[in-house]
Order: sequence, then C-alpha cells, then structure tokens
Amino acid sequence: MYCFMAMQADFMKMPFADNTFDAVYAIEATCHAPDALGCYKEICRVLKPGQYFAAYEWCMTDSFDPKNQVHQKIKAEIELGDGLPDIRSTRQCLEALKLAGFEVIWEKDLAVGSPIPWYAPLDPRHFSLSSFRLTPVGRFFTRNMVKVLEYVGLAPEGSQRVQAFLEKAAEGLVAGGRKEIFTPMYFFLVRKPHSGCHESRTTEEAS
Repeated sequence: MYCFMAMQADFMKMPFADNTFDAVYAIEATCHAPDALGCYKEICRVLKPGQYFAAYEWCMTDSFDPKNQVHQKIKAEIELGDGLPDIRSTRQCLEALKLAGFEVIWEKDLAVGSPIPWYAPLDPRHFSLSSFRLTPVGRFFTRNMVKVLEYVGLAPEGSQRVQAFLEKAAEGLVAGGRKEIFTPMYFFLVRKPHSGCHESRTTEEAS
C-alpha cells in the first residue's frame, strides 16, 4: 500500500527524518537550488540506504564557452527569464552528486541524438500553436492582450513585465538549444550506498 502526501517545504532543509523515503525524483526542480551539493546532500540524507534518486536537470553542456559573449548572453537570458541561479554544467552536477556521496548508476544528456529538438515547441521556425506567440505577429497580439487584461484588472500588475521576461527566456532557450550549449534534459540515476552518504573528496583533492 502506498501513501501519497503533498507538502510545501525547502528542499535545502527538508522537514523529514534521516532515511525516510524509498525513492526520490526531481523534474526540472533542483536546478533552482542555490547550491547543488547542499541540495543533493539533503536528498541523500532523507533517502533510505540502497535506494535511488533520479532527476532531470537544466544544465550548460560541454559546448558552452564561458569566454564567449554570445554564449554568456544566452545563459543570462535563460537565468533571468526562468528564475534560475548560475546554471551549472553537466560536469558540475555530476561532481556534486559524487561529492554528496551518491553512486552514479547512469547519466546522459537525453537531448543528444534526439530526432526532434527539445526546443521545437518554442522555435518560431517550427510552427505550432505554442510557438506562434513567439512570432512577430504572435508577440504583438500577446503583448496587447496582456496589456489590456492588466489595464482592466483581470491580470495582476506587472504582468507585462513578466511577459517580457518570458519572451526573453524563450529566445534564450531556443538559441541555447540551437547552439547545443544548454540542455533541459540532463538525466541521472544515482543510488545511496548501503553504508549511507559519506561525502567524497573532489577530483583535485583525491589527486
């Protein structure tokens, strides 16, 4: 028999005892954590020994060049529009998982090799009802509709600013996808050791 309970809490400091859960999953959520290592350590704490944690993370790929101004602009647009802290790379996420004490079972950027680009629903070049709002005509209608709704009080104050942020975020996501410097599909499956999560040393410390 399974028991389901919904609770609003801080995943950096969860109100649960050690070794509480049989499994943990996160879908495009822990990318919002201010500290990946701290978040993963907390997940490891509440997970029962020998059990699994699976997640999708938003990450910068190995193709991202921090010295490239275009790449930096794209990254900043995604962070601003989607309310993200400094977007971590896939390598940084993997290292943080190991440092938290997890055993890595499998990890892969599932966007690589996909026959359909993950950003297609947002890309005006791939026309769909969801991408129409990002075309010049779609933006015109959306902006004015939001403006009217905010003016008459049917949309909260600041909705126009939020709409502008979301447009920038969509532009950044599409650009990041086209250049293959960003992925929302970095998947990993890790296991908490039977002996518990003992913090590992960094690669530099071990060498």
